[in-house]
Amino acid sequence: MRIGELARRTGVSARSLRYYETQGLLASERTPGGHRDYPQAAVDRVIRIQELYAAGLHSEKIRQLLPCMRDQDGGPSAIATPKLVADLTAERDRINSMITDLVRSRETLNEVIEAAGRG
Repeated sequence: MRIGELARRTGVSARSLRYYETQGLLASERTPGGHRDYPQAAVDRVIRIQELYAAGLHSEKIRQLLPCMRDQDGGPSAIATPKLVADLTAERDRINSMITDLVRSRETLNEVIEAAGRG
């Protein structure tokens, strides 16, 4: 499929898809006319990339992670390594810490809003 179709099916801009290619996260073939041609599996790959970015991972970590994941279900492939598991555990811990901080900030804001509403 062409880049416009992949963009439409995933909700990701063509510019972002080209960026994913430059970062080694996504691959395409070229038509004789020089247009990008993506396989059907690229839809799942782009969705997975978006999920990983949303989880706070950066492109280098995603590049390391993607070969160790199956796109359809996100499960580990046979090449997932103990180092990858350790790296992902550290990322999860970082995210959990951020969640804790955000919940604390929300509680503080709630207290200020409640106090201001009484005033």
